[in-house]
Amino acid sequence: MTLLELDDVSVTYRIAAGEVPAVRGVSLSLDSGAALGVAGESGSGKSTLAMALLRLLPRDARVGGRILLDGEDVLTMKWGRLRAVRWAEASIVFQGAQHGLNAVRRIGDQIAEPILVHGLAKPDEAAKRVAELLEQVGLPAWRARSYPHELSGGQRQRVMIAMALACSPKLIIADEPTTALDVMVQAQVLTLIKDLVAEHGISLIMISHDLSVLADVCDRLAVMYAGRLVEHGPSLEVFHDARHPYSKALAAAFPTVGDPVSRLAPKGLGGDPPDPMHLPAGCPFHPRCPVALEECSTLDVELWPAGDRRAAACVHVRSKEEAS
Repeated sequence: MTLLELDDVSVTYRIAAGEVPAVRGVSLSLDSGAALGVAGESGSGKSTLAMALLRLLPRDARVGGRILLDGEDVLTMKWGRLRAVRWAEASIVFQGAQHGLNAVRRIGDQIAEPILVHGLAKPDEAAKRVAELLEQVGLPAWRARSYPHELSGGQRQRVMIAMALACSPKLIIADEPTTALDVMVQAQVLTLIKDLVAEHGISLIMISHDLSVLADVCDRLAVMYAGRLVEHGPSLEVFHDARHPYSKALAAAFPTVGDPVSRLAPKGLGGDPPDPMHLPAGCPFHPRCPVALEECSTLDVELWPAGDRRAAACVHVRSKEEAS
């Protein structure tokens, strides 16, 4: 059963210099209990897309298309209905827990707030629920009395996960949940997310620039570049056998554990992402693409079938599929 469906979603920011197209015509779907990873460099539009799902973008952002959550369009919801959906049906783990938590309120009060706001429990029952949530994410119940500055980065991230679980939502959106964490703590947080999602049957959207992390946690991967999808498919297939040159570059950018060659000489991607206000003609990736053809500077290929439940926006993929 489809829980979330994005239909031609676009996001444009209005600034003094003009309009900035941050997300351009993204269409995706997510089944109940499934996990989707969204990857891309900084500026690719992945976090903007995540914020658009619950209308958390600033006022200068214009969102187009449809975002259907359980069949209901989030973009046309009235304010009261939207408040009822946030946390109760879909919640978010923000990037950077230090900034996502109120520095002058105790942890327990912040976790209890969505429970009380949605009327899911009385104060005494909410306190018990907070204790249960903290233990679920691997923290002792007494930590409810702590302030954010008294916790480590990994502990604060666990608190954010507990908040996301507080109202038993159907969907959790995790926007780079392991940013600024060391490798060991990152592994612990990722394992925690994976186990909790599986245990509670929650759907997950995880945002990251690291394809290896997403391939380990998610069922499917969607790769974004310059505000658009350039590839999507089963996570392990996209990670190990990417069809789009950009996806291949992302996968190769991280060293492989136990492989000294990749550790000492990791493969990077030259150049910078394009300015969204001045996108190059043709395929937006062609100025950085190692296998670009002459036609790539004028021909912008849309997503093209690239195998079973796979698609990629590349002229090489289209040529292969047409030849077969």
